[in-house]
Amino acid sequence: MFSWVDGQPADTLAVKNRGLAYGDGLFETIAVTSGKPVLLARHLHRLAEGGARLAIALDVGLVEGELLAAAAQLGEGVLKLVVTRGDSQRGYAADPLAPPRRLVLGNPPVAYPVSYAEQGVRLFDCQTRLAEQPLLAGLKHLNRLEQVLARGEWNSPDFAEGLMRDTSGRLIEGVFSNLFLVHDGHLLTADLSRCGVAGVMRAELLAQAERLGISVQVRDLWPADLERADEVFVCNSVYGIWPVYAFVSLNWSAGPLTRKLQSLARAVLDV
Repeated sequence: MFSWVDGQPADTLAVKNRGLAYGDGLFETIAVTSGKPVLLARHLHRLAEGGARLAIALDVGLVEGELLAAAAQLGEGVLKLVVTRGDSQRGYAADPLAPPRRLVLGNPPVAYPVSYAEQGVRLFDCQTRLAEQPLLAGLKHLNRLEQVLARGEWNSPDFAEGLMRDTSGRLIEGVFSNLFLVHDGHLLTADLSRCGVAGVMRAELLAQAERLGISVQVRDLWPADLERADEVFVCNSVYGIWPVYAFVSLNWSAGPLTRKLQSLARAVLDV
């Protein structure tokens, strides 16, 4: 494992950093294969959008260069990029002259059980709800306390992931993944305009589905949609796709569309 701060090897950060004080920043979790960051263009696009929406003055070109260098050093594994608004005095008002701070952490590959991809996973029914805040919806910002609380709800190895809803009861996402359903040949995923993280693997799968002529619906999803689903799967940019075989009293098999998209996701991650 290694860590860089603003492009230099370091493992410390100022105590006045706004990322620590307020969660004022963004992050990306990037798979690295053969010394190259996977889906880098999508990660940078989301980062740039987040920077624009939060008014953080990011130099995306500088970040890209650091990620390429870090991936080459890591070889295989996972990079975590954290961008904060920078350092400032106490209080919510930010120093307009403070430059953003960049942290890059290099980590070894994540060793998930092979069964998660082959046989699928059971989802835990999380009771922690996602707050509806359109100003932050879709962003991978540093305020992850909802996910921390949700992940703390289970310790059993019977569950690999948890399913989260918003305060109105809509199905939104997993704790660290995006949710997809298949119904009558249509691929469904949640509208993330109120809350949730717009994952880069989610974006890649939506683009792949469009290329293949698969009918896609991005809309509000409710528990009744889950009950009608023929296939269910979750995805992220590190493991690709895990079929879901159970949630509470519901059960599914890993169907043909899930397997097709899983193969495409695996090919992207293995490049």
